[in-house]
Amino acid sequence: MAKSLVEMAAELVQAQCAAKSMTTDEIALSLQNTFNALQALQLDEAKSAAAEGGAVQGPAMSADKSIQKNKIVCLECGQEFKMLSPKHLRSHELTGKEYRKKYGFSMRQPLCAKALSDRRKKAGKERGLPENLRKVIAQRKKGGAAKAAKKAAKRK
Repeated sequence: MAKSLVEMAAELVQAQCAAKSMTTDEIALSLQNTFNALQALQLDEAKSAAAEGGAVQGPAMSADKSIQKNKIVCLECGQEFKMLSPKHLRSHELTGKEYRKKYGFSMRQPLCAKALSDRRKKAGKERGLPENLRKVIAQRKKGGAAKAAKKAAKRK
């Protein structure tokens, strides 16, 4: 099984610690820098494989882990965004619906970071339902009751 970037970074820093003495701050900084370097290399490798026309073997992470608190990772190219825009998805020749279907997301799942989604939900709740929407909902309820009465009358 392939090692994760965190495991590889930890092994590299562990070897570095064995070679020279390091403070805990130096170890933490070295671990972060090593992880970032490995992540950048992985992204460059995926981009070059896509540019050469070679098929990338699959997403770098699972779909459920791609939507994080402050970012969403595109499972096609590995880039990080606040939101997967239709423009970006078109660069992969996909629509939002096709992307969701391909990676097993619910059709109602927003393709944005959780923090952004929560902020939008909160703002919508603060604004409340617009008056026009309330009217439409009320009409549907009345229309549904009228249709049910007609069906009942036909049965008799």
